[in-house]
Amino acid sequence: MKYLTEFRDGEIVKKMLAEIHAVVTRPWAMMEVCGGQTHSIIRNGIDQLLPPEIELIHGPGCPVCVTPLETIDKALAIASQPNVIFCSFGDMLRVPGSDQDLFAVKSRGGDVRIVYSPLDALKVARENPTKQVVFFGIGFETTAPANAMAVVQAKKQGLTNFSMLVSHVLVPPAIEALMSSPNRRVQAFLAAGHVCSVMGFWQYEPLAEKYHVPIVVTGFEPIDVLAGIHRVVLQLESGRAEVENAYARAVQREGNIPAQRILADVFEVCDRQWRGIGMIPQSGWQLSAPYREFDAASRFNVENVQTKESALCQSGNVLQGLIKPNQCPAFGKECTPQKPLGATMVSSEGACAAYYNYGRFVNVESIT
Repeated sequence: MKYLTEFRDGEIVKKMLAEIHAVVTRPWAMMEVCGGQTHSIIRNGIDQLLPPEIELIHGPGCPVCVTPLETIDKALAIASQPNVIFCSFGDMLRVPGSDQDLFAVKSRGGDVRIVYSPLDALKVARENPTKQVVFFGIGFETTAPANAMAVVQAKKQGLTNFSMLVSHVLVPPAIEALMSSPNRRVQAFLAAGHVCSVMGFWQYEPLAEKYHVPIVVTGFEPIDVLAGIHRVVLQLESGRAEVENAYARAVQREGNIPAQRILADVFEVCDRQWRGIGMIPQSGWQLSAPYREFDAASRFNVENVQTKESALCQSGNVLQGLIKPNQCPAFGKECTPQKPLGATMVSSEGACAAYYNYGRFVNVESIT
């Protein structure tokens, strides 16, 4: 397990924690943007090992969690139609819509299939020419290049029975929305390393300057996370607000240029609803004009679905960092992985799922 276990070395973790304890002099609140980082933090107890002055705020970095309810309901409407094969990553099948999920559609006879790549969905389309095959294309910038390539290949191969329900969201506008909120509590960000491996981190530099907020590109293993936190604390304590790269083995400032080119060709920026948060301007991607024919929402005429969120679910406050998952009254009671009220309880990157799976059931006083 070379290049993995070395970033979980307990002795190095102890030394890094000691360094962080030594430099902290006052309270600081920082947000890890990525749900993968949240799970690493909770699974390894990193938040419990840090100085009490440091608060880690769990951000809206789970793409499954922030996929808008209207998009989930569109997926359900499409998957319920005859002659449709609906393909999705496994995380999405348990995400609750207004009154059901994709597993419920499948249990009633809908052809809903789990795939591991959008190219798998292309193969399904080639093998089933009399069926309409739809791929659920969600995610941050990390998964977008593969989805874009699938659309390009569908066009080259003349697959008229393939389309994509697109719900891509972008990190920089989310940071902008959080920093411009009147409820702003975040003083620094741990940026998601996998997003930056695609897009680079040059987009964060204007944000760091505008809001005087440190942003450190961070990986996912315990030592990666602690390295990011250490760099953030050093900046906060010294009054600096810069973009730093603590994940240099995977990330360069300019990012993956070929991937960015295909993204610019296949997608165009649009306003996007974020589940539990609301509309964030220019925070999403939709298919560009040359590829609009592959837009599943238009093909299946599900543009105007009616939605209804759970009155008990407070996942929106969790996603904005206003409460911790175990501060929601429904956490572990009305809302469990078996009967979720919100996507944050069932996604593999959801904050509520992390708290539930790793035993964080103790309620704490509200931080709002």
